[in-house]
Amino acid sequence: MNEFISEFTLGDADGPTIAIKDSIDIAGHATTAASRALADAEPAAQHAEVVQRLIDTGWQIVGKTNMHELAFGMTGINDYTGTPENPQDETRIPGGSSSGSAAAVGLSLSTAALGTDTGGSVRGPAACCGVIGMKPTFGRISRRGVAPARSTLDCVGPFAREMQTLIDVMAAITPDFDEALANSSAANVRIGIVPVEADRAISEAVAGAPGLAGFASRNVDLLNLRAAFDAGLTVINAETWAAFGHLIETGKLGADLDARLRHASTMTKADLAVAESVRASFTAEVDNALQSVDVLVLPTLPALPITLEAARNGTPVIAMSSLIRPFNLSGHPALSLPLPIAGSPLFAGLQIIGFKGDDERVCAIAACFEAALGQ
Repeated sequence: MNEFISEFTLGDADGPTIAIKDSIDIAGHATTAASRALADAEPAAQHAEVVQRLIDTGWQIVGKTNMHELAFGMTGINDYTGTPENPQDETRIPGGSSSGSAAAVGLSLSTAALGTDTGGSVRGPAACCGVIGMKPTFGRISRRGVAPARSTLDCVGPFAREMQTLIDVMAAITPDFDEALANSSAANVRIGIVPVEADRAISEAVAGAPGLAGFASRNVDLLNLRAAFDAGLTVINAETWAAFGHLIETGKLGADLDARLRHASTMTKADLAVAESVRASFTAEVDNALQSVDVLVLPTLPALPITLEAARNGTPVIAMSSLIRPFNLSGHPALSLPLPIAGSPLFAGLQIIGFKGDDERVCAIAACFEAALGQ
């Protein structure tokens, strides 16, 4: 099955099952990032820290999941390792880069999965595939044993079908995670709805969600959202080029990755300086917005995922990350929850943004939304 690159069992045979993205080390298995250019990589000598923590807390690891090559793409299409099936609609893209992790959870091939989120790569596939996905606060979860080794954006994050499962994974991989707080009832919550450009049905569903959950809400503008998106692109391009640019010389990269990396090589020190200035201003803007509300909400994706055919025919997908990438730049915790929308059997995504370090509160509020939305 192409949802998994390989299947095996580690850890507690009776424990809940979890699958691991192929950019995260598992001892004895090569970390190839679903790339032909890394197919001959040596097996990892030891588990990534998050993998070891899962094993130590009783989880059963059932395999490594497929992904967009080198974690550098939004569609999840991979002509080398195969393209995972979107559980909501097999004709649509599963989203990237953690495509296999989202699909595995959506297809009930595992109880949960781990992915990585550098520019929306957990939340995007979660919204595409109709599951829950979380990008924790930047730096809160260990990235030891995760590729690329250095990043100012990337976070390891979990996928699940239910909030309780996601909380269980967060408790396993985060040493200081307060599980009781994450499971506490969320009362007197103030929601800030961020107005954005998105399909009307999705925007209306986001606007209506706080009322269904019994939360007070008001609009909160983020004026630097677009600038943060652009700056996030600059940073991910520069950092991905630094990590993987040398692989162009192998001649083994997919055509889309080769082109994307060549473009990434054009980032300059001046470009990065501008991006870092935007990072500071946007982070301050989000921090300030959260002074008057408990969390911000907005769509995860501005539209439903496009079809595989449209993606293969060149329909641009960069706008998929317009509402998720900014929060990689700022480092705030961000969670995508399946969101019913009028007139469609497919779920969109409700994105919930919280204070840095307040991942537990984000989970508690998401659980209230989950109950109210009847998922």
